[in-house]
Amino acid sequence: MTTYVPDIDTAEPAPQVRRSPARKVLTNPLGLASLIVILLITALGLLAPILSSHDPNFASLKEVNAPVGTPGYLLGADGSGRDILARVLASINVSMISAVIGAGVAVILGTVFGLISGYVGKRTDAATSWVFNLMMTFPSLVLVIILFPVTGGSYQITIAIFGLFLAPGIFRLVRNLVVGVRNELYVDAARVAGLPARRILSRHIFYVIRGPIIIATAFMAGAAINVQAGLAFLGLGSNRVPSFGAMTADAFLNIYAQPLQILWPSLFLALLTGSFVLLGNAYRDALATGGVNKVRRRRLQPAPTDPDHTPSLTQRDSEPSLLHVSNLRVGYPQADGRVKPVVQGISFDVAPGEVVGLVGESGSGKTQTAFAVLGLLPSDAQIQADAMVLADESLVGPGAKSIRRLRGGVVSYIPQEPMSNLDPSFTVGSQLVEGLTAGGSRQEAKATVLELLARVGIPDPARTFRSYPHQISGGMAQRVLIAGAIASRPKLLIADEPTTALDVTVQAEILDLLRDLQAEYGMAILLVTHNFGVVADLCDRVMVMSSGRIVETGDVRAIFHAPQDPYTRSLLNAILDEDTPRIRATTADHPKETQS
Repeated sequence: MTTYVPDIDTAEPAPQVRRSPARKVLTNPLGLASLIVILLITALGLLAPILSSHDPNFASLKEVNAPVGTPGYLLGADGSGRDILARVLASINVSMISAVIGAGVAVILGTVFGLISGYVGKRTDAATSWVFNLMMTFPSLVLVIILFPVTGGSYQITIAIFGLFLAPGIFRLVRNLVVGVRNELYVDAARVAGLPARRILSRHIFYVIRGPIIIATAFMAGAAINVQAGLAFLGLGSNRVPSFGAMTADAFLNIYAQPLQILWPSLFLALLTGSFVLLGNAYRDALATGGVNKVRRRRLQPAPTDPDHTPSLTQRDSEPSLLHVSNLRVGYPQADGRVKPVVQGISFDVAPGEVVGLVGESGSGKTQTAFAVLGLLPSDAQIQADAMVLADESLVGPGAKSIRRLRGGVVSYIPQEPMSNLDPSFTVGSQLVEGLTAGGSRQEAKATVLELLARVGIPDPARTFRSYPHQISGGMAQRVLIAGAIASRPKLLIADEPTTALDVTVQAEILDLLRDLQAEYGMAILLVTHNFGVVADLCDRVMVMSSGRIVETGDVRAIFHAPQDPYTRSLLNAILDEDTPRIRATTADHPKETQS
């Protein structure tokens, strides 16, 4: 069969390459300067043994309040005769360790529990939110000071306790961000692909929300440095540990005799905390601006064709139903306590190798039915069924198996909006490979994906593999999703309006592709659509759905030639054709046969 590539694929605009926020920070003068300052100060701290000739706690009575430039004392000596340069370099290390501990404890605890709470929801969300909200009511600095004797004077333990009280802020930030993205279509697509929850959280959710977390980390690092310095300024800490706060307190004692001594700890403390804040602001600006650079336009080549290739036909086996659903009911609780039903006791079967169309207008409940089978309905949905059996595995009742075990290998899903179901943060190839790496090496998975991309009619599989979703057209994106859906050779393919968002030419190609793949792999297909033309072109049997109920079911030809239910007749009479703009349901009982 010849593969035709539409104009939208061969004459698309110049592709764009995404610039990461980190690279944009480096091109921002403010961000680059802040990063350089942090790296230089950190390097000074690490080189302290080389740059300083004295121990930071070594005191010489001969050098008390030595001025700047004294031999061996480049920045002078303090009121106790200690080398100010050595103490500044040692204080840098103390400050950076405080930043890592304080921000690290807060970010790790807040992020981990925020991801779990926002993704799992319900009781887990309520319990973790209650604990972290309770922690926010505690006066953190007061408790840190009260618990100071328990720490034995260790600034590391003190800052770790402070980080514990910073964690609720990160938790609330992460939890709310996760709630906002957990129902995105590309997350649903990852669930259907059979990815475990930890993989979805770490790759598809955390990767998307990482920006605000990085910004908050920068601010919390500065806060931890300031808190450690403030406690040392108050005398809470070991006098053997150099600190900018302790140096500032000592300088105050000599502010009239040697006012320059207060400059050095104040300067380095301001540079460190200010640089962290400015770096966070630069990263925020990088996330807020567009992140693409235009590159040279490249025209796609036509897909190679094989005139001798004929798809192998698979005979439908006379075996029990692949999918059996009995008395399925789906409802949603309302504010007044009532439950609004959206699917009202429907029953149907899909046989192996059969293509069944589920037709109805918007709001009829057809997508809710498909999502109930896939296990993708929201957590507040109330789902009941007398029986729901997929590939001899019961999904409801005693001994029911989790649908997660069957996603990918037994049932796959083609979504309605191709561009919304691809994660914009990753290349097309990495998303397809992700679902195949569990059973083999990444190299084998990549080779399989490239073969699938070629099989679904993508002209340049290697280029598409390297592209981001925004660099391909809608038709190519739908082909990518089809390739991902058939990668595991599922027994049942659920397609939810797979051609709605595409132009007419691409629609026809996608239907041809689905027909060929179904015949080649012997898959059963449950096609959710409102388009009777698609049903006539692809389906063996059709179920007509209205207001959450199946009003009519039967062979496609029988339904088209002699519909029994008035609702079915009204849907058929609403079809537009080339000869008649619209046939009124009240005047025609037998619609003209639709041509696919």
